[in-house]
Amino acid sequence: MIRKLGATLTLLLVTIAPVRAATDADPEALLRTMQQAYQQLNFELTLIDSGIGPPEPKRLTRGHLDGQALTHLLHLNGRPREFVQRDAETSFFDYGPEGYTLKDSRLPGLFTRVQQLPLEQLLDQYEAVIAGRNRVLGRTANLVRLLPKTEHYYGYVLWLDQQTGLLLRLDTLDEDAALVAQSMGVALVLSDKPAPLLKELQTVKLPPAMPLAEGHAPEPKAASWQAGWLPEGFKVHRQNRHRLPLTEQPVEYLMASNGIVDVSVYVAESSQNEPRQQLVRQGATHLVSLVNPARMEVTVVGDVPAETARRIAESVAPRSVNNSTP
Repeated sequence: MIRKLGATLTLLLVTIAPVRAATDADPEALLRTMQQAYQQLNFELTLIDSGIGPPEPKRLTRGHLDGQALTHLLHLNGRPREFVQRDAETSFFDYGPEGYTLKDSRLPGLFTRVQQLPLEQLLDQYEAVIAGRNRVLGRTANLVRLLPKTEHYYGYVLWLDQQTGLLLRLDTLDEDAALVAQSMGVALVLSDKPAPLLKELQTVKLPPAMPLAEGHAPEPKAASWQAGWLPEGFKVHRQNRHRLPLTEQPVEYLMASNGIVDVSVYVAESSQNEPRQQLVRQGATHLVSLVNPARMEVTVVGDVPAETARRIAESVAPRSVNNSTP
């Protein structure tokens, strides 16, 4: 009876999964199948994010209706945080019920980005190698390890469902291959039809979409400082002046990214007379805050090693009059 039931479930999974996992002899093929599975399948995956601090549960729901890709990411604990993506427009409901929508934007977090970043760009920064097989969610997974090609990045282990190719677990490793953060699936629902929630999201009225650069209503005045050093592969995507959402403190802001990881840099005048430096870690995220000799407070936040964040912060300096690029 058990064998018959198992065979029935296997047949069902094959029926609802149009993507088949590639051979485990080729890590690039497995990564390609992972990205195809994310693009093509209808699924709901409950995740537990863990690092330093209490575990954080999330629910990721994705599907397709009338040729439109719909994604919903919901934080299940703490203050309400919700994200809705319709094709390339992402709505953020993070600090309040009103929210905002950005064009050509992505969902926050490494888990979804690694499944959407062009494979060529991913492999330009990481070497992919087979790391064996294991089980997660009661399912066999092929493990692909992403080894950073520079010391300024973390490494990752992707747990890819052998049956469908879906990413079910993501481990973040430091330079000593120690686990610093993890996103692990604890419940998975696959379906041949989108979840009812996505049908509602297809027609719900969301905040009007703005260009990405307008997301935080920056002041038009040009920034007066620059980051003298960024890790290889990181490019500046935004630089402006705005006020912090909760404190209304005016800051100059820079966001740089390698496509997977974002690093945010905030610069504000300091009331401190003495140079100081502070380091805070939460899982894979490091926050470095320092007051430099120019009495500017520089804060760097990102999922990068501590030394990388510190080096970025220490490189911040007044912009040269003849230098118009960050």
